[in-house]
Amino acid sequence: MLSLLGLFLAAFVAATLVPAQSEAVLVALLVGGGNPWLLVAVATAGNVLGAMLNWWLGRQALRFQGRRWFPVSPALLQQAQAWYHRYGRWSLLLSWAPVIGDPITLAAGVMREPLRMFLPLVLLAKAGRYVVLALATLGLM
Repeated sequence: MLSLLGLFLAAFVAATLVPAQSEAVLVALLVGGGNPWLLVAVATAGNVLGAMLNWWLGRQALRFQGRRWFPVSPALLQQAQAWYHRYGRWSLLLSWAPVIGDPITLAAGVMREPLRMFLPLVLLAKAGRYVVLALATLGLM
């Protein structure tokens, strides 16, 4: 039970803007004989909820623009908005990717992407990554 909680938390943190890795935890639990589908489901749930936190923070971010302590410069915010406008909601299918995935989910919030569109795309991307990782770890690919 604690291993599942650890996996959930690792996946949650890994989906935020905090640098973290959930893949190593998942692989260790798979190699240790854990139920692959349960582990993939737990990792996916944590990772999707972390992405939803990014989305929510993005939706709230513009309220604070213009304050001295606001962590994103107007130029960087414009760059993110331009990128999101160019590639649109389909860029959320890259939310699984290292480095770019977490900012995409934050940008989706800033761009006011509806949750009903955000959630299925992110769920597909993040679950797909964990399924592929599990299959590769178990030698099924």
